[in-house]
Amino acid sequence: MPPRAQSFQQRSQVQRLRAAVEGGGTAVLCQVLTGMGGVGKTQLAADYAYTAWETGALDVLVWITASTRTAIVTGYAQAGVELCQADPGDPEQAAKSFLSWLTPKARAETCRWLIVLDDVADPADLHGLWPPAGPHGRTLVTTRRREAALTGEDRSRIDVGLFTDAEAAAYLTASLAAHGRQEPAAQLTALASDLGHLPLALSQAAAYIVDTGLACAAYRRRLADRAGKLTHLFPKAGALPDDQAAAVAAAWSLSIERADQLHPDGLARPMLQLTAMLDPNGIPRTVLTSEPALVHLAEHRRGNDDGPDQDRRGRRGWFWKRKRDREPVRVSVDDAEGALRALHRLSLVEDTSDGLNPTVRVHQLIQRATRDTLTPDDHERHARIAADALLAAWPGIERDTDLAQTLRANTTALTSHAEDALYRPIAHRVLYRTGTSLGETGQVAAARDYYHHLTEAARHRHRLSPDHPDTLTARGNLARWRREAGDATGAAELAELLQDELRVLGPDHPDTLTTRHDLARWRREAGDAAGAAAELAELLQDSSRVLGPDHPTTLITRHNLASWRGEAGDTAGAAAALAELLQYFLRVLGPDHPTTLTTRNNLAHLRGEAGDAAAAAGVYAELLQDRLRVLGPDHPETLITRHNLAYWRGEAGDAAAAAGVYAELLQDRLRVLGPDHPDTLTTRNNLAHLRGEAGDAAGAAAEFAELLQDFLRVLGPAHPATLASRNSLAYWRGEAGRR
Repeated sequence: MPPRAQSFQQRSQVQRLRAAVEGGGTAVLCQVLTGMGGVGKTQLAADYAYTAWETGALDVLVWITASTRTAIVTGYAQAGVELCQADPGDPEQAAKSFLSWLTPKARAETCRWLIVLDDVADPADLHGLWPPAGPHGRTLVTTRRREAALTGEDRSRIDVGLFTDAEAAAYLTASLAAHGRQEPAAQLTALASDLGHLPLALSQAAAYIVDTGLACAAYRRRLADRAGKLTHLFPKAGALPDDQAAAVAAAWSLSIERADQLHPDGLARPMLQLTAMLDPNGIPRTVLTSEPALVHLAEHRRGNDDGPDQDRRGRRGWFWKRKRDREPVRVSVDDAEGALRALHRLSLVEDTSDGLNPTVRVHQLIQRATRDTLTPDDHERHARIAADALLAAWPGIERDTDLAQTLRANTTALTSHAEDALYRPIAHRVLYRTGTSLGETGQVAAARDYYHHLTEAARHRHRLSPDHPDTLTARGNLARWRREAGDATGAAELAELLQDELRVLGPDHPDTLTTRHDLARWRREAGDAAGAAAELAELLQDSSRVLGPDHPTTLITRHNLASWRGEAGDTAGAAAALAELLQYFLRVLGPDHPTTLTTRNNLAHLRGEAGDAAAAAGVYAELLQDRLRVLGPDHPETLITRHNLAYWRGEAGDAAAAAGVYAELLQDRLRVLGPDHPDTLTTRNNLAHLRGEAGDAAGAAAEFAELLQDFLRVLGPAHPATLASRNSLAYWRGEAGRR
């Protein structure tokens, strides 16, 4: 038996194990402790066994390191020799004699026994070797496996997880104190988090800190250096604490080998390498079963072949044709899911199949140990494969905000592991998809900050250089989200960007045309709708010439030109142009395309501006149902439609209904967009206006006074919304004085 661990923690699993084993008439006779390598299963079993023996609760205790069937038979045989006078020359028969001896017999002397089978590597090794059930016997199994064969009527499973925050901090404090070391509590808490609360890692890190004399903060700095390998951050094999058999970096190597041998053969390791590049807290399964992931797995299944003769997509997955025999090497979605289940069975990943978005979790140290095995070239290649897989799994319309957040978190994790790789040879599209996702889900300030970082990262010459087209694209997105966040500096950034694009890309490049469109949008939002429409009319001619009249960019330009002409006073002309466009979009893009829905939105607005507020409200009510169905309740465009519906209901005379919708909408915008989003401020503005219209001029004035301060802080004094808020404050103060 291994010795008791120094600073052993009385974890919740200790009490669960004792309650399960000693539960009187409700006790289960066999307990299976399962969990990933390093969580402390063996120490929990040892603590229970020592305690039971020392308190006199046992007559016979057998501990077997059960990593192979031979080891189990040998352990049983030794017990058979010592307890049953079995023949030591026939281990198989001696083992059977021991198991027979354990079987309850009538009028036999009571014998209280405990059999511990530590580190069972394969459930098949126990076939025919499970100890018999009996009223006075107990069996305790530790394993990394999770197969159903390990549990049954008389066997139950206890999942052993990581230390809690409190357990980890207490363990580190006690382990260091035993060697006369004290460290700040905040540093120990942070170190526990850095190591993912894994007991084995905490134990070996504490030993390393003691042996090297490092301060905890200095050790954490070494740990944070992604250029360093785990083998350099933990003790070597001869200096491991508590008679541990393997250092952290090697703790999972055997599990990986065994997982790779499970069906589908040879796919578990490359799947684990892919997961090692992504977010340990949750990787959407759709990412790991996407087409780029299948291509990656197929390449590994191909093995040491001479190389692909051709690659193409099959009906169920990707495959290569071998040059020698021309037999296809297939990898399907089922194979990818099988690889995940193999890793799950060995407790290398946590594959949760329940819920709308099944996710895969991987401990951060398993990820790092896996990345450490990759060559620099393989590391970069896996990073770009992971980026391809993320992009392939990203939905065009982000109806599910939780999924979008998870995909962004995975991109962030990938960037932290291999940011340089995502800029070679060009910036990967997933970098831009992530920033745009932030903005399109209403987090405009976060999108602005993200693109600021992306722009600065891309400017570095060892990545892309200032004049690289991808750098210019990042700058364009930065200016866009500055505008959305109310940051007036975005206009100057766009003007400068346009000059650089004209110089580097030329006047007819699509990105140059997009920047001209964005500059016109700035002009319109500054209050010059007529000037913006004139710029857009000129741009439409160039876009039609360069891209063609049916190109999406050209159609969007036509759409905005019509809308802005309506804002400039040509309501009838704008409505006619939008109605014509709507028919085209319905035919070409379909009724659920975002551009089609936006066109319906703008047509409804023009109808209201033409004086038919009730009809506008009716159209918005219909549009809201389609937005909810296509985009979901929390999408910013859905929230905008709810806002417009409330506005036109108010204009149609139903102020009470409008106020109710605004009040509900405000709570959702605060939750989804945050208090400083311009749309949230606009909803507060309209609620304050309705309060005044309902007769509470003083209350409206008070709300506008508070709102003005927020407009000044968020958008600045010159923004049109700020100026409008100042005007409303003055108006309602005047109304309050007259009343």
